[in-house]
Amino acid sequence: MRKFVNALVVIPLGILFVIFAVANRHLVTVSFDPFNSVDPSVAVSMPLFVVMIAAAIAGVAAGGIATWFRQRHWRRAARRHEAEARQARAQLADLRAGTMTPSRYDPQRLSAPLQGGGYGASGRDKQGATL
Repeated sequence: MRKFVNALVVIPLGILFVIFAVANRHLVTVSFDPFNSVDPSVAVSMPLFVVMIAAAIAGVAAGGIATWFRQRHWRRAARRHEAEARQARAQLADLRAGTMTPSRYDPQRLSAPLQGGGYGASGRDKQGATL
């Protein structure tokens, strides 16, 4: 199914690319000299479709780089959370193996539960619901 959808997208794009290239094959001069437009020192003559496709590729690359820099905070957070999860899994494995003593959770230190479910003598919360 994925190959079919891929072909359904790629084949029409390829046909459009060929039609665009054939329709825009005349030469244009691309000048990088803003001060002398009559006789530029740096100029290249190439087909128009090459100029437009090169500009599109440069735009996609610039957008990808900008997005990559903008997402650095998320990548850093993901690395930090992955390290914390790895550390927690290692601690859990140590606890299950019995080689580590629990630091935060100690069942003997827990207080006895309050009578009535912890919501007063009647066992109801503020709105009167029974829990």
